[in-house]
Amino acid sequence: MHLSGLEPVTLRPESNFMNVGERTNVTGSKKFLRLIKEGNFEEALSIAKDQVDGGAQVIDVNMDEGMLDSEAAMTKFLNLIASEPDISRVPIMIDSSKWSVIEAGLKCVQGKAIVNSISMKEGEEKFIEQAKKIKQYGAAVIVMAFDEVGQADTLQRRIDICKRAYDILVNKVNFPPQDIIFDPNIFPVATGMEEHRLNALDFFQATKWIKENLPFAKVSGGVSNVSFSFRGNDHVREAIHSAFLYHAIKNGMDMGIVNPSQLVIYDDIDKKLLELVEDVLLNRRDDATERLVEHAESLKGISAQKTEKDEEWRKGTVEERLSHALVKGLVEHIDADTEEARLKLGQAAARYRRTLMDGMNVVGDLFGSGKMFLPQVVKSARVMKKAVAYLEPFLQAEKEANKKAGIVGDGRQNAGKILMATVKGDVHDIGKNIVGVVLACNNYEIIDLGVMVSCDKILEEAKKHNVDVIGLSGLITPSLDEMVHVAKEMERLGFKTPLLIGGATTSKVHTAIKIAQNYSGPVVHVNDASKSVPVASSLISNELRDAFMAEVNKDYERVREQNKMHKDKISLFHWQKREIIN
Repeated sequence: MHLSGLEPVTLRPESNFMNVGERTNVTGSKKFLRLIKEGNFEEALSIAKDQVDGGAQVIDVNMDEGMLDSEAAMTKFLNLIASEPDISRVPIMIDSSKWSVIEAGLKCVQGKAIVNSISMKEGEEKFIEQAKKIKQYGAAVIVMAFDEVGQADTLQRRIDICKRAYDILVNKVNFPPQDIIFDPNIFPVATGMEEHRLNALDFFQATKWIKENLPFAKVSGGVSNVSFSFRGNDHVREAIHSAFLYHAIKNGMDMGIVNPSQLVIYDDIDKKLLELVEDVLLNRRDDATERLVEHAESLKGISAQKTEKDEEWRKGTVEERLSHALVKGLVEHIDADTEEARLKLGQAAARYRRTLMDGMNVVGDLFGSGKMFLPQVVKSARVMKKAVAYLEPFLQAEKEANKKAGIVGDGRQNAGKILMATVKGDVHDIGKNIVGVVLACNNYEIIDLGVMVSCDKILEEAKKHNVDVIGLSGLITPSLDEMVHVAKEMERLGFKTPLLIGGATTSKVHTAIKIAQNYSGPVVHVNDASKSVPVASSLISNELRDAFMAEVNKDYERVREQNKMHKDKISLFHWQKREIIN
């Protein structure tokens, strides 16, 4: 493979591994995003230079953010890079989920770039059309392992999709095979979910298969995805990245999007930590995730084993004990404590369910601040499920008693019915699936429509099942536009159903400014899986909904006002700058 910025780069079999710098990416660097939003492109260039100085052989540039004019930002930044020889000497990876942004970037770059990415999610015709244009521009291309059905999440799906894409590119488009780079999807490990145990191993084996069966093709991936479960603990994350790369490179991985300055040397990883990490990556033990989580906590100065064995927490109030059990994922005393809470709080189901929700709120806050890891959140959800299962006979008895007394209840057999879907144009569903598991563990009935779901289908199924909440998920920037469309359609059709917004590219700012103002029903941005339970509970509860939404709407109004003030300040700054120059 031949690439170039101002200088040529040849990727040979003996070249080992090509680092692709990830910090000039608005979704991967908060600092870079802030600078681009402020229009401070000159300082943003210093991040690109730091990446090259830190060892990046390619610079990944991504401007996909809901509140940005992505095409204009991509064009301006790449034109500025072109005037900086220290940066533009390396090839550029133009990274976007929008084809228009990719094409805008291709018109700017010097030399031979890499397009990240295209896939068959919209079918073969669109895939071929985009591949032909990339070939005309003279760029290499990353092909994601997606098709019309969704992401390749097993070894066989990875093999089938990559083989199909390769055959189309080589035989129908005449694309140079050495310019084809496959991304077979790097997913998080150690999530606490059984179906994710093979995530790393399947990637390694798919990489090996591609290198052996698809001549000259290359393999890449976004390495930071693999350690998402341990966000908040950089020491463990860096060890996971290095160990993952060690095994991926052994199996033929050619390049990856990483922060090269933060990579630790494989041989320098503490041997105990390395063993635990590789147990997870290679799926060598059934308890690999639990052991790594325990060790990760000890590295943060917390001994999980000591905390679990310390019985001091049993001396607190029943509310405190329930909260502790949920946070620590302890099931040993949950039935007894749930019974005590039921007797203490009386027969009002909402009151002791609220006590459990308070515990899940603590879990959400800890996870959001990086003090809990994803597998622990899943474990907490399962403790919650056990508590709700214990309460179920009493809830049913209460409903029957109310019915005989002439008190009409909602007749629910569960905490509520939630429809979830990844919106049209988006095939990502790992995060949505984790949210579904957490909600299901809390006694919610989940209707999962899958990926690439049209607005019409979402609203049709919501009416058909008479759902209590609609949850929209998306990972790529075009999904944000689709979510706005769904909100407008819900308003047009007279829906009042609460709308939950979630996914990597979503934000409170985008939700407040672009979505909430198009729908008069409740709209709530949910930052992560652990927060979905208390949010759903508050939206479904007749007693809690109004006060909860009053707080949310007040917060959204504050966000809108801050955004307006921020824009005004930036406009004033640029006006003053022009006046000084003039």
